[in-house]
Amino acid sequence: MSDARRFSIAAMTAFTRDALLACGVPAADADIVAKAMIEADLTGFDAHGIFRLKTYVDNLKSNRINPKADIKVLQRAPATALIDGDNGIGHLVMTQAANLAVELARASGIGWVGARNSNHAGAAGIYAEIPVTQGMVGIYAAVSTANHMAPWGGAEALLGTNPIAVGIPAGKKEAPVLLDIATSVSSFGTIRQHLVTGKPLEEGWVVHSKTGQPITDPKKVSEGVLLPIGGHKGGGLALIIGLLAGVLNGAAFGRDVIDMTGPGAGASNTGQFMIALDVSRFMPLEQFGAEMDRHLDELRSSPTLPGFDAIHLPGEGRRKRREERGANGVPLPSTLIKQLDDLATKLGLQPLTAR
Repeated sequence: MSDARRFSIAAMTAFTRDALLACGVPAADADIVAKAMIEADLTGFDAHGIFRLKTYVDNLKSNRINPKADIKVLQRAPATALIDGDNGIGHLVMTQAANLAVELARASGIGWVGARNSNHAGAAGIYAEIPVTQGMVGIYAAVSTANHMAPWGGAEALLGTNPIAVGIPAGKKEAPVLLDIATSVSSFGTIRQHLVTGKPLEEGWVVHSKTGQPITDPKKVSEGVLLPIGGHKGGGLALIIGLLAGVLNGAAFGRDVIDMTGPGAGASNTGQFMIALDVSRFMPLEQFGAEMDRHLDELRSSPTLPGFDAIHLPGEGRRKRREERGANGVPLPSTLIKQLDDLATKLGLQPLTAR
């Protein structure tokens, strides 16, 4: 981003919080959501951070998302729970779900919390990391808020890019392992970024629904379907996530999914699930951390193939970006800065550029 300008995490968080407050979100909830949103920018998942703020504001202002959601636990057992998000902001719903999963895991060793009537919750890794900070394994998955993939071999978009994130704590030397992926080759958030910047898509991301030919013009994405990672394997994984996060929770799946950026005012009824697993139920946490450090070091120091200069493990880049961006700020492109300045004018806020 040659035209990028950097902004501090504090300024971005305050601006996001103020925008949410201007939409009627209670202060305590706005704090949680703003922190979760900007955590995505801090860790380098730019397509799910402040880039999404305008969409959230539009949906809050139109009451398509409930700014004052009353999130309730509908069912609870020793190791499971089901949450109704009351059509609230997804970041708020899933932060509560992750914390409840940790609570259940402390008592039972494992906690599985499903959510219905939620919304888009940003970067998946944010929630997988919550149990990690408590010495637990965290697993998060969601039904995407729009369908952009077809079942393998199909031409109709009936599946989302359904993301999954897995976090595993490490020891004193290594970064926790944190895998955060869409089940499509490219997340739709990344494609939206290309649409804003005008940058062409890479071949292999999207194919035309009728011809099967690659689509590289981001303006023509609606004419095709996104491709899954690993062919039929990624398509199968997207399906499984959709069934467990959607159907099992009484949330939307398949043709029931409502695109929150599309026409109409219907709620999305987004489904997600969160799992926390207490490491100490298997071995002492310190012993596990030492073993994790040993194995991760062995993996990183193993020989590389020609054309590769290093072995990168999931979670390393996240920690490096958090340190670098925490110190130097987050780079935002001029197109996004203008969008945020226009949003500030609309909401009567001090612009991000003036903070």
